[in-house]
Amino acid sequence: MIAESFDSRTLANMEVALERACKILSTGAEEHGARRHIASKILECAEGGDKTLGGLTQAGRAAATELCATQRSEHALRVRPRLFHRPSGAGRSLIVIVSASLVGR
Repeated sequence: MIAESFDSRTLANMEVALERACKILSTGAEEHGARRHIASKILECAEGGDKTLGGLTQAGRAAATELCATQRSEHALRVRPRLFHRPSGAGRSLIVIVSASLVGR
């Protein structure tokens, strides 16, 4: 059990670090799986000997940043480019590829 492995100060630091790290996540991304991943990285940090609030927070924020980057990558893979045909004059045509995420800006 985690509570039995660490003193009360370390447990409090871990909890604060988790909350701070989860603030980085986009709204709605604070789901259980994301929090669990961040908590596991904070736990690894504490088990490695760094039980300071700063070290635990840094580990949590690194995990949250990693999740955000993964989410952006997955989103980019789901976005399909859209093709637009636009005459460019002189009998030539130009095909413009615009990411769906940019359409409507």
